[in-house]
Order: sequence, then C-alpha cells, then structure tokens
Amino acid sequence: MSALGRVAATRLNLLRTVRRLGRVTKGVQLLRKKREALVSELFKLARPAADARAQIAAGARAAYPALLDALALQGRATLAAMAWPARDLAVDISAGLVWGIPVSTITARPALARTLAARGTAPGSAGPAAAGAALAFERLADLLLDAAPREMLIRRLGDAVARTSRQVNTLERRLAPSLAAAVVVVRRALEEREREEGYRIRRLLGRRRG
Repeated sequence: MSALGRVAATRLNLLRTVRRLGRVTKGVQLLRKKREALVSELFKLARPAADARAQIAAGARAAYPALLDALALQGRATLAAMAWPARDLAVDISAGLVWGIPVSTITARPALARTLAARGTAPGSAGPAAAGAALAFERLADLLLDAAPREMLIRRLGDAVARTSRQVNTLERRLAPSLAAAVVVVRRALEEREREEGYRIRRLLGRRRG
C-alpha cells in the first residue's frame, strides 16, 4: 500500500481513488472473462492436437526403422546421392488474430508424399527399402506441416492464459487491496476531520450563547 497509503486526505483524492478502484474491479472482471475464453479455445484444440501428436508419433515409429533398413541395405552415400538435389517446398501462409493473439495458418501447400516416378529416381538405383523410407518420411512431414499452425496457436494461447492470470493476480491481490485500504484511510481521516470541525463549531456556538 506504501504509496497509496500516503494519499492526501482530501475529498478529491477520495473520489479519484474510489473511481480508480472501480476501474480496477472492472478490469479484473474483463480479464477473467478473457482468460475463460482463452481456456475454452485451448480445450477446443486439445483433442485435435492430441490426435495429431499420436499420428506424428506413429509416423515417426514407422519412418525411422525404415530409414535404418535402407541405410543397412544401401549405405549412407547411396541414400545421400538419391536425395540430391534438395526439394524446394513453397507454402502459402495467412496471418490472423485469435482473441488478439497473432497467428498464422497454412492456406495452401503441395502434397509431400510422391510416387517413385514423381521423385525422378532411376528405377535401378532405388530399392524398395529406400523408396519405403522416403515415403514414410514424406508422410511424416505432411503430418508435421498439418500440426504446426495448431501447435503454434496452442503455445501462444497458453502464454496468453499465463500472462492474463498474472495480470489478474496483480490487480486482485496487490493493486485492489492497496486502493481499498487507501479509501478507508482517507475516508477515516475526513470523518475525523469533520467530527473535530463539528466539535469546534458547537463550542463556538456555546460560547456565543453564553
């Protein structure tokens, strides 16, 4: 309360402090509603995100053993030669806002999974193990691209919920009690001053009558 407790005991300061306390109370209510909306949005994303993570885990469990099989059969140098040149991928991204939080979504992208002919690899140079590993990782990359915007939104919503909770706690547990205490202190000082003034007036009136 330190600084607020030293507010000068005037009616103007009392009105200002009461108005400020009212604004803080309304601010807490609005922040609570915002936090509830953010948490509700998080719950909507929780099940799709969990399903996507399960699919990614399953895709990784399929892709890495396939890669190990291909490495065992054809070697690192052969797989590196088959992977050249690098593949360029272009995606279209649009920006948006969710409860004031900037987010991005992928609006268009090419399909990553390809046939052996689409990869442009000579039939004799690629065995079934290498082709299977490539297909498994392309499917895994598809899953990762699908999940990336949702994961980013979940992370930012979580950060926003934490930040809003800190703001609510600061207003509710520190600023509001300080303002309420300042109102009590100023109001008591004014009431005491009024009682003293009334007592002096009664004494003056009594002297005049005497």
